[in-house]
Amino acid sequence: MFLALKEIARAKTRFGLLVAAIGLLVFLILFQQSLQNGLITGFVGAIRNQNAPVLVYSVDGQRVIQGSIIPPDLEAELQTVDGIGEVGRIGQGTFTGLPSRSSETFDTTIIGYELGPDGQGLGAPIELAGGRYPTQDLEVVASTGGDFEFAVGDTIVLQPGGFTVDVVGIADDIQLNVAPTLFASYDTWSNAVQSVNPDAGEPLPNVIAVAPADGVSDVEVVGAINARSLDFDALTRADAASETPGVAQVQQSFQLIFLLYGLVVPCVTGLFFLIVTFQKANALTLLRAIGAPAGRLVWSLLIQVVLMIGGGLILGTALYYPLSQSRLGGISLRFETGAVIFWSVLLLVLGVASSLVAARRVLRIDPIEATTGAGVGV
Repeated sequence: MFLALKEIARAKTRFGLLVAAIGLLVFLILFQQSLQNGLITGFVGAIRNQNAPVLVYSVDGQRVIQGSIIPPDLEAELQTVDGIGEVGRIGQGTFTGLPSRSSETFDTTIIGYELGPDGQGLGAPIELAGGRYPTQDLEVVASTGGDFEFAVGDTIVLQPGGFTVDVVGIADDIQLNVAPTLFASYDTWSNAVQSVNPDAGEPLPNVIAVAPADGVSDVEVVGAINARSLDFDALTRADAASETPGVAQVQQSFQLIFLLYGLVVPCVTGLFFLIVTFQKANALTLLRAIGAPAGRLVWSLLIQVVLMIGGGLILGTALYYPLSQSRLGGISLRFETGAVIFWSVLLLVLGVASSLVAARRVLRIDPIEATTGAGVGV
């Protein structure tokens, strides 16, 4: 430890630049992680954080809620599938909304579900951040974040048509398509659609929410529904969110970025200490010649690696924290504790592993070379 700290103190600039480089990379990794999670949540948070265990689309809908239409005959056939407990209709539409506290209109998504006790029917948000669930028509739960921060008591006018709804609750992470999202009664959604387009008639449900009967798993219900008709496309809640078109492509793009970042940190660390080992070859040879154990020199090197990566992790996390509390456009970021722990452990392990190349050179030093000045052998 003394040898490691002494060397760091003698070369503050060199080691400081390494800590800064690692810190910057850590900051970029964590920021990208928050951006990915915020983007995906903004796209499919309304699906992921509603309470229906199974969602049934029409095959033609391509797993897009608004693109799916469930006709009455298909809805009736669904009711006869074994293993189904409760069912409920869900409708979704995009409208131009004018909040009472704003002079600017926003594209607003309304998701209608059939109200149950206390407003918690199938398709309702799992958890509220404030207020209550709708208990009657014209009441909505609004998403937090996004282009406009709704609050309990707000009134929203849908244009054209002048259809008005009142915000009685708010919930986190329930956006759909990165737009302000409202959860309302199914009739409220139906009336909103007809107010915008009176000639369209009563709209059909887009999706059917299903809860399995007692003793039946979500997966079993999904299999039974899909086996009943080729027109059904039933998915568990998690699969419906992850298999929404575009989500997998976003995840794959970010995974490639994370892979590149994950390779850069150990490469930079390993190369740095390998160069340092070459530069101090004669000093290491002399230390070996006067009896310094190879293990002590290796431990000194590994302590430096841990200190440098640890310092970089602390610096990167410190830079990331204030940014994680902000919002980028309609995307809300948050501090990802799990990501910080995962990347800290991974980068520390990879950094130490990559530095073993330099440690191997220390172990190969021949003390007799101190008398010849040959340094570290190849």
